[in-house]
Amino acid sequence: MSQTKTAGRVEPADESATMPASNRKVGIYLALLQLFFTLGWTVYVVYLPQLAAKVGLPPSAVVVILLLDQAIFTITDTLMGIAADRMTPIVGRLSRVVIWLTVVSCAAFIALPFVADLGPNAKIALLALTLTWVVTSSALRAPPLALLGKFAAKPSIPMLSCLVMLGYGIAGAVSPYLGVVLRNHDPRIPFVVSTVVLLLTALMMSWIEHQLREGKLSAPERKPLAMPKSWGTLTLIFIVAVLVLALGYQLHFSVNSGQLFLRFAKQPDLQWLMPVYWIGFNIAMFPASFVTRRLGGLLVIGGAGLLGAGAVFGMENATGLNTMIAMQFLAGAAWGCILMSAVAAAIAVSGGAEGKVLGLMFSALALATFTRIAAVAGGLTRNSAYEALLQWTPILCWALAGAALLIIAVTRLRKWREGANPADAPV
Repeated sequence: MSQTKTAGRVEPADESATMPASNRKVGIYLALLQLFFTLGWTVYVVYLPQLAAKVGLPPSAVVVILLLDQAIFTITDTLMGIAADRMTPIVGRLSRVVIWLTVVSCAAFIALPFVADLGPNAKIALLALTLTWVVTSSALRAPPLALLGKFAAKPSIPMLSCLVMLGYGIAGAVSPYLGVVLRNHDPRIPFVVSTVVLLLTALMMSWIEHQLREGKLSAPERKPLAMPKSWGTLTLIFIVAVLVLALGYQLHFSVNSGQLFLRFAKQPDLQWLMPVYWIGFNIAMFPASFVTRRLGGLLVIGGAGLLGAGAVFGMENATGLNTMIAMQFLAGAAWGCILMSAVAAAIAVSGGAEGKVLGLMFSALALATFTRIAAVAGGLTRNSAYEALLQWTPILCWALAGAALLIIAVTRLRKWREGANPADAPV
Protein backbone atom coordinates (compact mmCIF):
# COMPACT_ATOMS: atom_id res chain seq x y z
CA MET A 1 0.00 0.00 0.00
CA SER A 2 1.38 3.39 -0.92
CA GLN A 3 1.73 5.86 1.89
CA THR A 4 1.73 9.62 2.19
CA LYS A 5 3.99 11.04 4.86
CA THR A 6 2.65 13.91 6.87
CA ALA A 7 4.22 15.86 9.67
CA GLY A 8 3.63 14.09 12.95
CA ARG A 9 2.23 10.83 11.49
CA VAL A 10 2.25 8.40 8.59
CA GLU A 11 -1.10 7.59 7.02
CA PRO A 12 -2.34 5.60 4.08
CA ALA A 13 -2.88 7.78 1.05
CA ASP A 14 -6.42 6.95 0.12
CA GLU A 15 -7.65 10.10 -1.54
CA SER A 16 -10.81 8.42 -2.67
CA ALA A 17 -11.89 7.47 0.79
CA THR A 18 -15.15 9.07 1.76
CA MET A 19 -15.79 10.73 5.08
CA PRO A 20 -17.33 8.31 7.61
CA ALA A 21 -20.97 8.95 8.42
CA SER A 22 -20.08 9.59 12.07
CA ASN A 23 -17.63 12.31 11.01
CA ARG A 24 -20.30 14.00 8.90
CA LYS A 25 -22.60 14.03 11.92
CA VAL A 26 -19.83 15.56 14.01
CA GLY A 27 -19.22 18.25 11.38
CA ILE A 28 -22.91 19.11 11.13
CA TYR A 29 -23.18 19.26 14.92
CA LEU A 30 -20.21 21.62 15.24
CA ALA A 31 -21.63 23.76 12.42
CA LEU A 32 -24.89 24.10 14.35
CA LEU A 33 -22.96 24.89 17.53
CA GLN A 34 -21.07 27.71 15.78
CA LEU A 35 -24.28 28.92 14.12
CA PHE A 36 -26.26 29.20 17.35
CA PHE A 37 -23.32 30.62 19.30
CA THR A 38 -22.72 33.34 16.69
CA LEU A 39 -26.43 34.17 16.42
CA GLY A 40 -26.53 34.49 20.22
CA TRP A 41 -23.66 36.96 19.99
CA THR A 42 -25.61 38.91 17.36
CA VAL A 43 -28.62 39.09 19.67
CA TYR A 44 -26.34 40.36 22.43
CA VAL A 45 -24.78 43.09 20.25
CA VAL A 46 -28.18 44.22 18.91
CA TYR A 47 -29.71 44.63 22.38
CA LEU A 48 -26.69 45.68 24.46
CA PRO A 49 -27.30 49.44 23.98
CA GLN A 50 -30.91 49.00 25.06
CA LEU A 51 -29.99 46.89 28.10
CA ALA A 52 -27.27 49.32 29.14
CA ALA A 53 -29.67 52.27 28.90
CA LYS A 54 -32.18 50.51 31.15
CA VAL A 55 -29.66 50.28 33.99
CA GLY A 56 -28.42 53.83 33.49
CA LEU A 57 -25.15 53.16 31.62
CA PRO A 58 -24.19 55.84 29.05
CA PRO A 59 -23.77 54.94 25.35
CA SER A 60 -20.00 55.20 25.69
CA ALA A 61 -20.11 52.32 28.19
CA VAL A 62 -21.41 50.00 25.47
CA VAL A 63 -18.21 50.42 23.48
CA VAL A 64 -16.13 49.79 26.59
CA ILE A 65 -18.10 46.60 27.30
CA LEU A 66 -17.61 45.33 23.75
CA LEU A 67 -13.88 46.08 23.95
CA LEU A 68 -13.70 44.27 27.28
CA ASP A 69 -15.52 41.29 25.77
CA GLN A 70 -12.91 40.90 23.04
CA ALA A 71 -10.03 41.48 25.46
CA ILE A 72 -11.37 38.67 27.62
CA PHE A 73 -11.77 36.37 24.61
CA THR A 74 -8.14 37.08 23.72
CA ILE A 75 -7.10 35.56 27.05
CA THR A 76 -9.74 32.93 27.74
CA ASP A 77 -9.73 31.35 24.27
CA THR A 78 -6.08 30.37 24.69
CA LEU A 79 -6.61 29.22 28.28
CA MET A 80 -9.60 27.11 27.26
CA GLY A 81 -7.58 25.56 24.45
CA ILE A 82 -4.74 24.64 26.82
CA ALA A 83 -7.26 23.18 29.26
CA ALA A 84 -8.80 21.13 26.43
CA ASP A 85 -5.40 19.53 25.71
CA ARG A 86 -5.11 18.48 29.35
CA MET A 87 -8.64 17.14 29.63
CA THR A 88 -8.99 15.10 26.44
CA PRO A 89 -6.84 12.13 27.63
CA ILE A 90 -9.56 11.36 30.21
CA VAL A 91 -12.63 9.94 28.47
CA GLY A 92 -15.66 12.18 28.78
CA ARG A 93 -13.99 14.85 30.90
CA LEU A 94 -13.82 17.57 28.25
CA SER A 95 -17.46 17.22 27.25
CA ARG A 96 -18.59 17.36 30.88
CA VAL A 97 -16.60 20.53 31.55
CA VAL A 98 -17.81 22.17 28.31
CA ILE A 99 -21.43 21.31 29.11
CA TRP A 100 -21.24 22.69 32.66
CA LEU A 101 -19.53 25.88 31.52
CA THR A 102 -22.18 26.25 28.82
CA VAL A 103 -24.93 25.86 31.41
CA VAL A 104 -23.36 28.69 33.44
CA SER A 105 -22.90 30.76 30.28
CA CYS A 106 -26.51 30.25 29.16
CA ALA A 107 -27.85 31.05 32.64
CA ALA A 108 -25.95 34.34 32.66
CA PHE A 109 -27.01 35.17 29.10
CA ILE A 110 -30.71 34.49 29.56
CA ALA A 111 -30.74 36.57 32.76
CA LEU A 112 -29.41 39.72 31.05
CA PRO A 113 -32.72 41.22 29.78
CA PHE A 114 -34.59 40.31 32.97
CA VAL A 115 -31.96 41.91 35.21
CA ALA A 116 -31.85 45.01 32.99
CA ASP A 117 -35.60 45.48 33.60
CA LEU A 118 -34.80 46.07 37.29
CA GLY A 119 -33.38 49.50 36.43
CA PRO A 120 -30.34 51.44 37.67
CA ASN A 121 -30.05 49.36 40.84
CA ALA A 122 -29.11 46.35 38.69
CA LYS A 123 -26.13 48.02 37.00
CA ILE A 124 -23.49 45.94 38.81
CA ALA A 125 -25.51 42.76 38.37
CA LEU A 126 -25.78 43.33 34.61
CA LEU A 127 -22.03 43.86 34.28
CA ALA A 128 -21.30 40.79 36.39
CA LEU A 129 -23.60 38.63 34.28
CA THR A 130 -22.01 39.95 31.09
CA LEU A 131 -18.54 39.13 32.40
CA THR A 132 -19.66 35.63 33.42
CA TRP A 133 -21.20 34.97 30.02
CA VAL A 134 -18.15 36.14 28.08
CA VAL A 135 -15.65 34.14 30.15
CA THR A 136 -17.60 30.87 30.09
CA SER A 137 -18.68 31.10 26.44
CA SER A 138 -15.05 30.53 25.40
CA ALA A 139 -15.70 26.88 26.17
CA LEU A 140 -17.63 26.67 22.89
CA ARG A 141 -14.82 27.97 20.68
CA ALA A 142 -11.48 26.13 20.81
CA PRO A 143 -12.31 23.00 22.93
CA PRO A 144 -14.85 21.38 20.57
CA LEU A 145 -12.52 21.90 17.62
CA ALA A 146 -9.61 20.47 19.63
CA LEU A 147 -11.49 17.17 19.68
CA LEU A 148 -11.41 17.14 15.89
CA GLY A 149 -7.66 17.46 15.83
CA LYS A 150 -7.12 14.73 18.40
CA PHE A 151 -9.60 12.09 17.33
CA ALA A 152 -10.98 12.70 13.82
CA ALA A 153 -9.33 10.93 10.90
CA LYS A 154 -6.78 13.40 9.55
CA PRO A 155 -7.83 13.32 5.87
CA SER A 156 -11.33 14.40 6.94
CA ILE A 157 -10.14 17.47 8.90
CA PRO A 158 -10.46 19.98 5.99
CA MET A 159 -14.05 18.98 5.20
CA LEU A 160 -14.95 18.96 8.90
CA SER A 161 -13.39 22.41 9.23
CA CYS A 162 -15.50 23.48 6.26
CA LEU A 163 -18.68 22.28 7.93
CA VAL A 164 -17.77 23.99 11.20
CA MET A 165 -17.12 27.33 9.49
CA LEU A 166 -20.33 26.93 7.46
CA GLY A 167 -22.26 27.59 10.66
CA TYR A 168 -20.23 30.75 11.21
CA GLY A 169 -20.83 31.85 7.61
CA ILE A 170 -24.57 31.28 7.74
CA ALA A 171 -24.76 33.31 10.95
CA GLY A 172 -22.84 36.11 9.26
CA ALA A 173 -25.24 36.07 6.32
CA VAL A 174 -28.41 36.30 8.39
CA SER A 175 -27.08 38.73 11.01
CA PRO A 176 -28.02 41.91 9.06
CA TYR A 177 -31.61 40.69 8.73
CA LEU A 178 -31.66 39.59 12.36
CA GLY A 179 -30.54 43.02 13.49
CA VAL A 180 -33.31 44.72 11.50
CA VAL A 181 -36.02 42.31 12.69
CA LEU A 182 -35.07 42.27 16.37
CA ARG A 183 -34.24 45.90 17.01
CA ASN A 184 -37.77 46.95 17.99
CA HIS A 185 -38.86 43.76 19.75
CA ASP A 186 -38.83 42.75 23.40
CA PRO A 187 -35.30 41.39 24.07
CA ARG A 188 -36.50 38.69 26.44
CA ILE A 189 -37.93 36.49 23.68
CA PRO A 190 -34.80 36.29 21.45
CA PHE A 191 -32.58 35.89 24.51
CA VAL A 192 -34.66 32.97 25.77
CA VAL A 193 -34.98 31.31 22.35
CA SER A 194 -31.28 31.61 21.46
CA THR A 195 -30.24 30.39 24.91
CA VAL A 196 -32.46 27.33 24.87
CA VAL A 197 -31.39 26.32 21.36
CA LEU A 198 -27.69 26.76 22.17
CA LEU A 199 -27.98 24.86 25.44
CA LEU A 200 -29.80 21.92 23.84
CA THR A 201 -27.11 21.79 21.16
CA ALA A 202 -24.27 21.94 23.70
CA LEU A 203 -25.80 19.09 25.72
CA MET A 204 -24.95 16.77 22.81
CA MET A 205 -21.23 17.38 23.38
CA SER A 206 -20.73 14.10 25.22
CA TRP A 207 -22.20 12.18 22.27
CA ILE A 208 -19.84 14.03 19.92
CA GLU A 209 -16.82 13.18 22.05
CA HIS A 210 -17.89 9.53 22.01
CA GLN A 211 -18.30 9.57 18.23
CA LEU A 212 -14.87 11.10 17.70
CA ARG A 213 -13.18 8.65 20.03
CA GLU A 214 -14.89 5.75 18.33
CA GLY A 215 -13.63 7.09 15.02
CA LYS A 216 -10.11 7.07 16.39
CA LEU A 217 -10.41 3.43 17.37
CA SER A 218 -11.26 2.44 13.81
CA ALA A 219 -8.77 4.79 12.13
CA PRO A 220 -5.49 3.54 10.62
CA GLU A 221 -2.55 3.30 12.97
CA ARG A 222 -0.51 6.51 13.22
CA LYS A 223 3.13 6.55 14.18
CA PRO A 224 4.08 9.72 16.03
CA LEU A 225 7.19 11.47 14.78
CA ALA A 226 9.43 13.85 16.66
CA MET A 227 8.40 17.44 16.02
CA PRO A 228 11.35 19.56 14.88
CA LYS A 229 12.09 22.82 16.70
CA SER A 230 11.33 24.72 13.50
CA TRP A 231 7.65 23.90 13.97
CA GLY A 232 7.51 26.24 16.96
CA THR A 233 8.59 29.06 14.64
CA LEU A 234 6.10 27.90 12.00
CA THR A 235 3.29 27.98 14.55
CA LEU A 236 4.24 31.49 15.64
CA ILE A 237 4.32 32.71 12.02
CA PHE A 238 0.94 31.09 11.42
CA ILE A 239 -0.69 32.81 14.43
CA VAL A 240 0.74 36.21 13.48
CA ALA A 241 -0.47 35.71 9.90
CA VAL A 242 -3.98 34.84 11.14
CA LEU A 243 -3.98 38.03 13.22
CA VAL A 244 -2.94 40.16 10.24
CA LEU A 245 -5.47 38.49 7.92
CA ALA A 246 -8.25 38.88 10.50
CA LEU A 247 -7.42 42.56 10.88
CA GLY A 248 -7.75 42.95 7.11
CA TYR A 249 -11.13 41.21 7.23
CA GLN A 250 -12.38 43.35 10.12
CA LEU A 251 -11.42 46.63 8.50
CA HIS A 252 -12.74 45.68 5.07
CA PHE A 253 -16.06 44.08 5.97
CA SER A 254 -17.06 45.86 9.19
CA VAL A 255 -15.64 49.32 8.42
CA ASN A 256 -15.22 49.88 4.68
CA SER A 257 -17.80 47.70 2.91
CA GLY A 258 -20.91 49.61 3.87
CA GLN A 259 -19.44 52.94 2.81
CA LEU A 260 -18.21 51.47 -0.47
CA PHE A 261 -21.66 50.11 -1.33
CA LEU A 262 -23.21 53.50 -0.54
CA ARG A 263 -21.38 54.92 -3.56
CA PHE A 264 -23.93 53.17 -5.79
CA ALA A 265 -26.71 52.10 -3.42
CA LYS A 266 -28.91 53.51 -0.68
CA GLN A 267 -28.81 52.77 3.03
CA PRO A 268 -31.82 50.39 3.03
CA ASP A 269 -30.11 48.30 0.35
CA LEU A 270 -27.22 47.37 2.65
CA GLN A 271 -29.19 44.62 4.38
CA TRP A 272 -29.37 42.86 1.00
CA LEU A 273 -25.86 43.71 -0.21
CA MET A 274 -23.76 42.91 2.86
CA PRO A 275 -24.65 39.17 2.89
CA VAL A 276 -23.03 38.81 -0.57
CA TYR A 277 -19.76 38.49 1.32
CA TRP A 278 -21.04 35.51 3.30
CA ILE A 279 -22.51 33.84 0.23
CA GLY A 280 -19.03 33.79 -1.27
CA PHE A 281 -17.67 32.65 2.09
CA ASN A 282 -19.96 29.62 2.29
CA ILE A 283 -19.65 28.53 -1.35
CA ALA A 284 -15.86 28.72 -1.68
CA MET A 285 -15.03 26.65 1.40
CA PHE A 286 -16.14 23.34 -0.08
CA PRO A 287 -13.85 23.19 -3.14
CA ALA A 288 -11.05 24.75 -1.08
CA SER A 289 -11.29 21.91 1.45
CA PHE A 290 -10.19 19.41 -1.21
CA VAL A 291 -7.17 21.55 -2.08
CA THR A 292 -6.34 21.87 1.61
CA ARG A 293 -6.48 18.11 2.01
CA ARG A 294 -3.99 17.53 -0.82
CA LEU A 295 -1.64 20.51 -0.56
CA GLY A 296 -2.06 21.79 2.98
CA GLY A 297 -3.83 24.68 4.63
CA LEU A 298 -0.93 27.15 4.50
CA LEU A 299 -0.90 27.04 0.71
CA VAL A 300 -4.63 27.69 0.51
CA ILE A 301 -4.48 30.50 3.08
CA GLY A 302 -1.63 32.15 1.19
CA GLY A 303 -3.35 31.96 -2.19
CA ALA A 304 -6.68 33.09 -0.72
CA GLY A 305 -4.99 36.01 0.99
CA LEU A 306 -3.65 37.26 -2.36
CA LEU A 307 -7.03 36.67 -4.00
CA GLY A 308 -8.75 38.60 -1.22
CA ALA A 309 -6.31 41.49 -1.55
CA GLY A 310 -7.07 41.70 -5.27
CA ALA A 311 -10.81 41.54 -4.62
CA VAL A 312 -10.69 44.32 -2.02
CA PHE A 313 -8.59 46.45 -4.38
CA GLY A 314 -11.14 45.80 -7.12
CA MET A 315 -14.00 46.80 -4.83
CA GLU A 316 -12.23 50.00 -3.77
CA ASN A 317 -11.84 50.95 -7.43
CA ALA A 318 -15.13 49.63 -8.81
CA THR A 319 -17.02 51.88 -11.20
CA GLY A 320 -20.42 50.25 -10.79
CA LEU A 321 -22.56 48.29 -8.37
CA ASN A 322 -22.36 45.00 -10.29
CA THR A 323 -18.56 45.06 -10.26
CA MET A 324 -18.59 45.89 -6.57
CA ILE A 325 -20.92 42.97 -5.81
CA ALA A 326 -18.67 40.58 -7.75
CA MET A 327 -15.57 41.80 -5.92
CA GLN A 328 -17.33 41.50 -2.56
CA PHE A 329 -18.31 37.94 -3.42
CA LEU A 330 -14.65 37.12 -4.19
CA ALA A 331 -13.47 38.79 -0.99
CA GLY A 332 -15.92 36.70 1.02
CA ALA A 333 -14.82 33.58 -0.84
CA ALA A 334 -11.21 34.37 0.05
CA TRP A 335 -12.04 34.82 3.75
CA GLY A 336 -13.98 31.55 3.74
CA CYS A 337 -10.95 29.72 2.32
CA ILE A 338 -8.68 31.44 4.83
CA LEU A 339 -10.76 30.63 7.88
CA MET A 340 -11.53 27.04 6.89
CA SER A 341 -7.90 26.30 6.04
CA ALA A 342 -6.72 28.08 9.18
CA VAL A 343 -8.58 25.57 11.34
CA ALA A 344 -7.03 22.67 9.42
CA ALA A 345 -3.57 24.27 9.48
CA ALA A 346 -3.80 25.02 13.22
CA ILE A 347 -4.42 21.33 13.85
CA ALA A 348 -1.60 20.33 11.50
CA VAL A 349 1.08 22.59 13.06
CA SER A 350 0.02 21.89 16.65
CA GLY A 351 2.27 18.90 17.26
CA GLY A 352 -0.33 17.35 19.56
CA ALA A 353 -1.32 20.63 21.24
CA GLU A 354 -4.40 21.19 19.08
CA GLY A 355 -6.32 23.00 21.78
CA LYS A 356 -3.50 25.43 22.49
CA VAL A 357 -2.91 26.38 18.85
CA LEU A 358 -6.64 26.64 18.10
CA GLY A 359 -7.05 28.75 21.22
CA LEU A 360 -4.26 31.05 20.05
CA MET A 361 -5.94 31.29 16.66
CA PHE A 362 -9.27 32.32 18.20
CA SER A 363 -7.41 34.76 20.45
CA ALA A 364 -5.88 36.32 17.33
CA LEU A 365 -9.35 36.68 15.80
CA ALA A 366 -10.61 38.33 19.01
CA LEU A 367 -7.64 40.69 19.08
CA ALA A 368 -8.39 41.77 15.51
CA THR A 369 -12.01 42.46 16.49
CA PHE A 370 -10.78 44.45 19.51
CA THR A 371 -8.57 46.53 17.22
CA ARG A 372 -11.43 47.27 14.84
CA ILE A 373 -13.80 48.33 17.63
CA ALA A 374 -11.10 50.52 19.15
CA ALA A 375 -10.37 52.15 15.79
CA VAL A 376 -14.04 52.97 15.23
CA ALA A 377 -14.53 54.18 18.81
CA GLY A 378 -11.43 56.33 18.53
CA GLY A 379 -12.88 58.20 15.56
CA LEU A 380 -10.45 56.80 13.00
CA THR A 381 -13.25 56.20 10.51
CA ARG A 382 -14.54 59.77 10.83
CA ASN A 383 -11.19 61.43 10.27
CA SER A 384 -10.50 62.17 6.61
CA ALA A 385 -6.77 62.16 7.33
CA TYR A 386 -6.97 58.38 7.82
CA GLU A 387 -9.08 57.66 4.73
CA ALA A 388 -6.14 56.32 2.71
CA LEU A 389 -4.97 54.25 5.68
CA LEU A 390 -8.36 52.57 6.01
CA GLN A 391 -8.49 51.98 2.26
CA TRP A 392 -5.07 50.35 1.94
CA THR A 393 -4.66 48.52 5.25
CA PRO A 394 -7.01 45.59 4.39
CA ILE A 395 -5.29 45.17 1.02
CA LEU A 396 -1.82 45.22 2.54
CA CYS A 397 -2.81 42.91 5.41
CA TRP A 398 -4.14 40.24 3.08
CA ALA A 399 -1.41 40.65 0.48
CA LEU A 400 1.56 40.57 2.88
CA ALA A 401 0.30 37.77 5.11
CA GLY A 402 -0.89 35.77 2.10
CA ALA A 403 2.43 36.16 0.27
CA ALA A 404 4.43 35.15 3.36
CA LEU A 405 2.41 31.98 3.94
CA LEU A 406 2.38 31.13 0.25
CA ILE A 407 6.18 31.34 0.05
CA ILE A 408 6.55 29.18 3.16
CA ALA A 409 4.04 26.62 1.87
CA VAL A 410 5.59 26.37 -1.61
CA THR A 411 9.09 26.03 -0.13
CA ARG A 412 7.98 23.27 2.22
CA LEU A 413 6.10 21.48 -0.55
CA ARG A 414 9.14 21.58 -2.84
CA LYS A 415 11.48 20.28 -0.11
CA TRP A 416 9.04 17.53 0.81
CA ARG A 417 8.70 16.33 -2.78
CA GLU A 418 12.47 16.32 -3.21
CA GLY A 419 13.35 14.60 0.06
CA ALA A 420 10.04 13.23 1.40
CA ASN A 421 11.01 14.50 4.86
CA PRO A 422 7.87 14.31 7.07
CA ALA A 423 8.91 17.54 8.83
CA ASP A 424 8.55 19.38 5.49
CA ALA A 425 5.16 17.93 4.58
CA PRO A 426 2.26 20.22 3.62
CA VAL A 427 0.34 21.53 6.63
